[in-house]
Amino acid sequence: MPVRTHSELLPWLDRVAQGEERVLVKERVRMLLETSGTTGRPKHLPVTRTWEETVQQAQRLWSLGLIRDHADLSKGKLFTLVSPAVHGHSSGGLPIGSNTGRIRAAQPYWLRRRYAVPRDVMDIDDAIVRQYVALRFALVSDVRAITTANPSLVLLLFRRLAEWREALSADIRDGTVRSGPALDIRPSVRKKLERRLRAQPIPKDWSPQALWNLSSVNCWTGGPATFFADRLRAVLDGVPVRELGVNASEGTFAIPLANDWPGSVLWVGGHLMEFIGSDGEPRWAWELEEGQHYRLVVTTSAGLWRYDMEDLVEVVGFCEQTPLVRFVGKSGRFLNAVGERVTAAQVSAAMVKIKGGIDGFTVGVKMGDVPRYVIAFEGKSSGSAVAETFDLALSNLNVEYESKRKSGRLGVPEWCVLPSGHYTRYRAQRLAEGAPDGQLKDPVLAINAVEWERVVQGEGEQ
Repeated sequence: MPVRTHSELLPWLDRVAQGEERVLVKERVRMLLETSGTTGRPKHLPVTRTWEETVQQAQRLWSLGLIRDHADLSKGKLFTLVSPAVHGHSSGGLPIGSNTGRIRAAQPYWLRRRYAVPRDVMDIDDAIVRQYVALRFALVSDVRAITTANPSLVLLLFRRLAEWREALSADIRDGTVRSGPALDIRPSVRKKLERRLRAQPIPKDWSPQALWNLSSVNCWTGGPATFFADRLRAVLDGVPVRELGVNASEGTFAIPLANDWPGSVLWVGGHLMEFIGSDGEPRWAWELEEGQHYRLVVTTSAGLWRYDMEDLVEVVGFCEQTPLVRFVGKSGRFLNAVGERVTAAQVSAAMVKIKGGIDGFTVGVKMGDVPRYVIAFEGKSSGSAVAETFDLALSNLNVEYESKRKSGRLGVPEWCVLPSGHYTRYRAQRLAEGAPDGQLKDPVLAINAVEWERVVQGEGEQ
């Protein structure tokens, strides 16, 4: 069978969405998972019972490693923020929802009881209201771990604590969910939620460390998430940030077994995986070499046959004979003005070198006689300092970028300071377009003018 990308498989996936049976797989399709994409149309991927059982096995392995390293997580509550498990239906009547919501709903009863935030909250359609009510419940719970896909969402929730402190304090004092964004909750939903609440003392210190006895925060830490994961570690001041592994709505492909490992162990007992090297040839897991990058191609029991994930992974070591990998970024998503091919992971790693003062950023290329990179960012840092630090750090990470800068083929980077709250508004716009809250990607790169306009929208001062 040929290797196919999502766009090449789309005619078959559309037939599945229309309710046609036995198209990609004989087993009945139970629902469709909606992925966020980066800036384009969301994808809808089929789910079968066999596929769900396979992913659940991987979840158990991940949880086992987490509990082994943090035994105190057997006490207290777990704070997870996910998108609704079902938010609509396809033209053929199949439920459409998020993978994070599906995973949460599929957990055993004894684990669901450990969640600080009730499932009813996760089913709230409005993402802002959902965030507020989730924090309302978490603030009166003994939270030991926070889990969501993107570290930027955890940072956003911490900023929301300050933004909504007055409203949350009123609701905690009165045992209600009636202030701030919660004003928009339907009365029937509010009544159901308030049955679970009672008046409690208002916290005096609203820092995450004072509010909760955190043992671990679990999210993506590699690739484009590197910048936000590093900022999260600084905020948490010693609380471990644990990698979720190499996973997506298509399945789970590698699992971290400890906090301090350089990568995640390929889960060769799950989906069928092939790895396309720079020579275009597919390899099996036992043929991989340390230090090399590979494009991930998967075959799953949900009907994805030799499906090109367009994800790049790097082999960073071995666990006995099984490769350890880390996620690098999307294949084909890079900045390439004059042949330098800068990846999202490299941009994110360069931005990490900028100490504080940045809440979000997007990097693109300004074409001209001498092209140059442009850094759009939200925060209080000096634009000239950001551009200078970024330029030096990226030169150390990408030899082609360094060469082009020294030869004058690339100009000195420019900057664009975005108004306060820009990325919060961008996130709200993407959520309104249907992107799942828990999986929404950060717009680290704008690889063309259309993406730049979509993300930056001409705001800011140079």
